[in-house]
Amino acid sequence: MEKVAILGGGSWATALAKILSENKSQVHWWMRNKNDVQHLIQYKHNPRYLSQVSFDLSYTKPSADIQAVVAAADWVILAVPAAFVQQALAELPEDAFRGKVVISAIKGMIPGQNILITEYMEQRYQVPNSHQLVIAGPCHAEEVALEKQSYLTIGSHDLATAERFCELLRNRYVKANPLDDLDGIEYCAVMKNVIALACGIARGLNYGDNFQAVLVSNAMFEIERFLDAIMPIHRDLSGSAYLGDLLVTAYSQFSRNRTFGNMIGRGYTVKSAQVEMNMIAEGYYAVQSIFELNKTLKVSMPISTGVYHVLYERISPAVEFEILKDKLK
Repeated sequence: MEKVAILGGGSWATALAKILSENKSQVHWWMRNKNDVQHLIQYKHNPRYLSQVSFDLSYTKPSADIQAVVAAADWVILAVPAAFVQQALAELPEDAFRGKVVISAIKGMIPGQNILITEYMEQRYQVPNSHQLVIAGPCHAEEVALEKQSYLTIGSHDLATAERFCELLRNRYVKANPLDDLDGIEYCAVMKNVIALACGIARGLNYGDNFQAVLVSNAMFEIERFLDAIMPIHRDLSGSAYLGDLLVTAYSQFSRNRTFGNMIGRGYTVKSAQVEMNMIAEGYYAVQSIFELNKTLKVSMPISTGVYHVLYERISPAVEFEILKDKLK
């Protein structure tokens, strides 16, 4: 029986716990909130997210002790918001991940440091690239809960390790495939959340489907320019890990980044939108990291820059998108 740790109590952590435990892996599941742990033990479901999913406790071991959870596993999945990774892992010693494979299910960057999660894990915990994987979609946690057909791509520098993890995920409604572009997949996952914010803002401003189609198609060129500048290798961005993940995040009702952007477009402040959602939109933090990185790269990124202006410089969404629409083709 494979032993997998999941760190995080959100919807994506819950969806991954469902997949892995139903596939008979031993899931050691860390949640910060002790009351949520006790609720899960007593009632066999997460009280906050995807509460319709029931867990077999012979395969699912909830705990609020992060050191014990990590120590018990060979695979460790990081599924906390990027902005809280450092805080969540603070109790762990530098060698906590030695000999383990670390999988990032996070679609964001470390704020302030502007580095990917895999870079942070290598710098802070000496986890080599060969022992790191990233999970990409297109795949929403809510559809996993409903057992809708879903697809995952596992990025890695070591395809054999990625394939082993894919085998843990595959079932009748989840297909998983390895891809040897860990960095590109991770950066693209960050960027697609920023683009989803833009799509949400546009919808909140009552722009229609025609504009959104142009927005998304221009976004693919923007992502390509950024990836070519920061991590230049040949990629086919029409693949599901790139374009597919972007489309589902830009268009889906389940996309929290699109929802957040929609609220901003309708006149909410950032703070009021965050309070009302009660969920983390990774793109809010990511767009600042991308903006800071691009000060050096100097890539043409009008969509990402426009989102940054709206969220961090408090420029009116209507004014910013009036400017942006003339930059799209």
